[in-house]
Formats: sequence, C-alpha cells, structure tokens
Amino acid sequence: MARDEINAFLGSGTDYHGKLSFQGAVRIDGNFSGEVESEGTLVVGKDARVEGVLRIGQLVLSGKVTGEVYARDKAVLHKTANLQGDLVTPVLVVEEGAVLEGRVTMSSTGVEAVETETEEIS
Repeated sequence: MARDEINAFLGSGTDYHGKLSFQGAVRIDGNFSGEVESEGTLVVGKDARVEGVLRIGQLVLSGKVTGEVYARDKAVLHKTANLQGDLVTPVLVVEEGAVLEGRVTMSSTGVEAVETETEEIS
C-alpha cells in the first residue's frame, strides 16, 4: 500500500487509548489500546502493539495484536506478525514466520454472522 493511500498515521513512540473509527486506511506504528471500528484497512507496522477489539474491513499485520479481530474482507499476517487472540475472517494470508496463537474462524457466511453468534454465547 502506497504511503499516500493512508488517511491517518499513528506514529512510533506514541501511545493511544480509546476508540478509533475511520474510513479508508489507517497505519499504526505506535501503541494502541481500545476498540477499532471501520470498513477500511488497518495497517499495523512492525514495531506497533495493538490491544483490544478490532472490527475492520481488512487487516495488514506486521506487528503485534492482542485481542479479538473481526476482519470482514481479509487478514494478512506478514512474517513479523504476532497475533494473540481470536480471528474471524473469510480470507487469511499467513507468511512463513508469522505467529498466530488463538482461535481462527473462516466463515463464508460472513464476519457479522460469527460475531453475532459469539455475542449470543457469551
């Protein structure tokens, strides 16, 4: 993804806490804790640390994510990626070297159906 396609950039050496909503694409290179909600693309840089619940269109992960990820369209884990938690997505791409610890659900019925089912069980 070209740098000029990114709508917002949360730089390295910074900490963010709360809820993030956006359109298009956002890149995180710092630390984020909270909730992310978007139909767009979330890019997590190599040195980034993200913790919380992510409900996004697409995830491109090179850093570390801890929590629940609901990627409506696709999740891509690069070789430096570390995902600890549950992942729900219809398409998953994992490069050799990526770490994925948790439960993975790949559903053709869509992320929304799985997310609703999980909420009803809890």
